[in-house]
Amino acid sequence: MKRTVLVTGGAGYVGVMLVPKLLARGFDVRVLDTYFYGHEPLAALRGAANFHEIVADIRDLDAVKRAVEGCESVIHLACISNDPSFELDPDLAKTINFDAFEPLVKASQAAGVKRFLYVSSSSVYGVSEVPDVREDHPLLALTDYSKYKAMCEPIALAANSKSFETVVLRPATVCGFSTRMRFDLSVNILTNHAVNNKKILVFGGSQFRPNIHIDDITDLYVDLLDERGELIAGETFNAGYQNQTIAQIANIVKTVVETEMPQLGPIAVETTPTDDLRSYRVNSDKIERVLGFRTRRTIEDAVRDLCRAFRAGRFLNSMTDARYFNVKLMKDAEAVAVPS
Repeated sequence: MKRTVLVTGGAGYVGVMLVPKLLARGFDVRVLDTYFYGHEPLAALRGAANFHEIVADIRDLDAVKRAVEGCESVIHLACISNDPSFELDPDLAKTINFDAFEPLVKASQAAGVKRFLYVSSSSVYGVSEVPDVREDHPLLALTDYSKYKAMCEPIALAANSKSFETVVLRPATVCGFSTRMRFDLSVNILTNHAVNNKKILVFGGSQFRPNIHIDDITDLYVDLLDERGELIAGETFNAGYQNQTIAQIANIVKTVVETEMPQLGPIAVETTPTDDLRSYRVNSDKIERVLGFRTRRTIEDAVRDLCRAFRAGRFLNSMTDARYFNVKLMKDAEAVAVPS
């Protein structure tokens, strides 16, 4: 029996690494994306019988209805991601990240979708001095991006039923190599600077930030489609691994880059003040206890993978090319208009 999954935002940083894993697991995969960040990362999959692309905006309800028709499950990744990109045009970002969410949920229900996975963010916790932030911790969204991520969660959970299982994931900051690379995420940023500038600039340094390797989070999304419904329906799960301060992450990057690329010589680490106060330590015991999910990769692995990609010449002009930075690309190109 054919099992069809829709991945919204499937051409993004995480999506392009998720889709091949879904295909390898035997799913019929549909990607709904504007391809605002380019068509190249999924080019190798085109022509596969079980891979289908829908070039459309998540706000185009007719396109959404077509996309979910006949789907068994939906993995919702599509959004304007990260705070700087959101702040470029808050009204536009709100229409994508929040206003389009409930219509997607309702369209999925109407189409007979059985399982809906909403990818929220651990940034919904904002600032917390609690040593282990669990799923029942109060949300303190400090930015519009995290606020709207949080506001979508109760919509997803309220829709949960025996025939429409919903689950909310709060992943930590994702790190590591992707064919749609982003150098605007903490571990990736620091590695890019270490390799190209031989210097890491740390903003603040004492803030705790959880991270998770891109291969671990995409493995989790695939596994959730086969998980027993009684374990995940109506549930919220943190998904993180190493809770490190920005300063600790910088030292990890320094050590790995100096090992992997010794020709660069000593990597300097400099610290400067910051207004970004987000700091929280995500506890992921629940997802391990309930689902047996354990991460298998580390921040060190992510940095090592990036170093190998740099050595192979995978990233050209990685400090300046807009395609590696969501906010730069959005500044350089006009965002997709709201469908009429």
